[in-house]
Amino acid sequence: MMSVGTVACATLWSEITAEQTEERYNELSPKESSNPGAAKDDSENETLDINVKSAIVFVITASSFLVLLYFFMSSWFVWLLIVMFCIGGVEGMHSCILGLILRKGQSCGKKTLDLPVLGEVSILSLVVLLCCITFAVVWALNRHASYSWIGQNILGICLMITVLQMTRLPNIKVATVLLCCAFIYDIFWVFISPVIFHESVMIAVARGDNSGGESIPMLLRVPRTFDPWGGFDMIGFGDILFPGLLVSFTRRFDKAQKKSKCNAYFPWLLVGYGTGLFLTYLGLYFMNGHGQPALLYLVPCTLGVTVVLGFIRGELKQLWNYGTENPVHREPSGEA
Repeated sequence: MMSVGTVACATLWSEITAEQTEERYNELSPKESSNPGAAKDDSENETLDINVKSAIVFVITASSFLVLLYFFMSSWFVWLLIVMFCIGGVEGMHSCILGLILRKGQSCGKKTLDLPVLGEVSILSLVVLLCCITFAVVWALNRHASYSWIGQNILGICLMITVLQMTRLPNIKVATVLLCCAFIYDIFWVFISPVIFHESVMIAVARGDNSGGESIPMLLRVPRTFDPWGGFDMIGFGDILFPGLLVSFTRRFDKAQKKSKCNAYFPWLLVGYGTGLFLTYLGLYFMNGHGQPALLYLVPCTLGVTVVLGFIRGELKQLWNYGTENPVHREPSGEA
């Protein structure tokens, strides 16, 4: 449920922040309001469109990093990941909380403060940032406590919401390349890597072998209700972010094409994503808890659903070439 909720919140929240972006620049920085052209350029730079080349490079880089973790896993390496996770989590939490406050009352962000190094900073933004840093530090210091999964999930969800807001798939062509590469990546490192490394590299890294009792924070954890050993159900960030990018694209496509709820892609993709997660845990059950490549189930249930619906509706070509044949839809407002 957390995974589906994260994808849904990130998708819908990106629409809200897209509408607020230009107003936020004008409200929080009076200097920007005198130069609206600069504000528009900045708002356009807040999102990054993935292309085919970057999709392939990203998956290759992820594989290299996974092998690096497998061979050089240690407590100091995990500590480095924890620091990076906290920085990303603080940034994500700051963005989410600040966006919520400004949506309810934009006048809250008008007061600014001149700082020696940072220059003019919104007082509200500074206070929220300090609260987020405190939250991350408290979690890091208590990360071995039985309740630490709550703080880890909050930081992780905020981080992923921000990533899904900032990163976009332009069309189904790029989505197909990215998700198919991720599909192969997940299957290889879970099921095929034992042939080469005598154990599943993905599972070994997720367990935190040779990490001195530390664990990698880049996943969501929920304690098993009836587990006497206190185990956790876990899902990696990639299993949320990769399908989440496609779900976010379909929402932008629906909005740009002014589709009704009955004819939209977004609701079907959310159902498909939830179904894929259900099949993943079903696979875990039948495989006696052996780690499953979640994307083995999630990719067909999201990308497959999109392709089938597009074919049935006669919109597959439009989805495939979206953003290239119709550049008019590529506006700074964030609507694909």
